[in-house]
Amino acid sequence: MNAKYTRDEIFNELKNILVNDFEIDEDKILPDANLFEDLEFDSIDAVDLAVRLQDFTKQKISPENFKQIRTVEDVVDAVESLLK
Repeated sequence: MNAKYTRDEIFNELKNILVNDFEIDEDKILPDANLFEDLEFDSIDAVDLAVRLQDFTKQKISPENFKQIRTVEDVVDAVESLLK
């Protein structure tokens, strides 16, 4: 995977993961949606999402980086910085 993905492409991939793997209503997936409060994530969901994002990016995501993530936009930011 290369760093040629745009923020929109990262967001769309994240949205696909959230809809298909976590069965979250697409209408709820907004940049400022909180993963834990708005999308009802728990810690196991967060780990599963990190694994799916590692598959997408082909990069290792450290648990420390993922602990800071709260919103959908935070995930996009983290993936974007990982791909730089």
